[in-house]
Amino acid sequence: MKRKVCVLVTARPSYSRIKTALQAIAAHPDLELQLVVAASALLERYGSVINSIEHDGFTVQARVYIVLEGENLVTSAKSTGLAMAELATVFDNLRPDVVVTVADRYETLATAAAAAYMNIPVAHVQGGEVTGSIDEKVRHAVTKLSNLHLVSTVGARERVIRMGETDESVVVTGCPSIDLAAAVRSSAALDFDPFTRYGGVGERLDLSNGYLIVMQHPVTTEFEGARTQMEETLQALSAIDLPVLLFWPNVDAGSEGTAKSIRVFREQHHAQKMHMFRNMLPEDFLRLAVHSACVVGNSSVAIRECSFLGVPAVNIGSRQQGRERGGNVVDVPHQRDAIAAAIRRQIERPRPLSDALYGDGKAGARIAQELATRELSIEKRLTY
Repeated sequence: MKRKVCVLVTARPSYSRIKTALQAIAAHPDLELQLVVAASALLERYGSVINSIEHDGFTVQARVYIVLEGENLVTSAKSTGLAMAELATVFDNLRPDVVVTVADRYETLATAAAAAYMNIPVAHVQGGEVTGSIDEKVRHAVTKLSNLHLVSTVGARERVIRMGETDESVVVTGCPSIDLAAAVRSSAALDFDPFTRYGGVGERLDLSNGYLIVMQHPVTTEFEGARTQMEETLQALSAIDLPVLLFWPNVDAGSEGTAKSIRVFREQHHAQKMHMFRNMLPEDFLRLAVHSACVVGNSSVAIRECSFLGVPAVNIGSRQQGRERGGNVVDVPHQRDAIAAAIRRQIERPRPLSDALYGDGKAGARIAQELATRELSIEKRLTY
């Protein structure tokens, strides 16, 4: 019988982080994919990622609505509890042989906890990485709840083993998002009009002489400053003579402050050189990134995919603090002059070389093979 693999997609980044693994699982003769879509991936205000998922031909077994309105610390905690309760019902209905959870979000923690309490083996993708904020706590907590660790880098593997996980349970697969980047790099032509395909808000911009991509999310441990932090970035962008493609923030605490800063800035400054998108297919986003002058903000895409693609990046603030990075990244505080100066330096310097730190473009197939061939257990033998 085929091994039933239940994978959770809960947000815009988690889809790009697991898409090629989903394809490889669905194609594997010994695996049955059970795809569950939940949280902000279902919501229009965050781009309805489920539309992209279905566009790519995946069948969704369950939809789980778990996001409470508010985007603050209380709703984040309550959404985590609601997710655990709802996912327990989903797992009871689907009866998977293994549950796959991705990265470091609150839904990741709820997924791992629900599966562990139901005696279902947990496979964790992207454990062992170092970042700032609540993400660090969640990621390492999920490591302790998981039985199989499918990590992106050698450094991540070493950290997971130092946390007491057995050597044989930790496999360096690379990151599936690099698979997408590798495919885009091999055929990187910007062969679509983003304004026609994805609409968005703002004027149609002339991208022929270069443009910036901006993606900035709230920092959970600094959520009260989210609006001010975004304001500093927007003021810095206004000092750079390039069009800006800006993407909507995620659902974390402080999201409303970030979004309000964007809306107010548009109203007060008219933002003629700025166009906003909620979501787009991962491959289309990466094609835009390849042709951009620089990627700005605090999204991990600037550190992971852009490192592989050789795209200059300006990382702002503490959200990616400690994450392994290539030579494409410059780090700055939430201060408009520093941000603007860093963008100018990145635009003027030679394009960085590609760095395979996070993978070689074959992660999805490796993950599927590990899920198909590993002896799965709910027991843990720790080494400390």
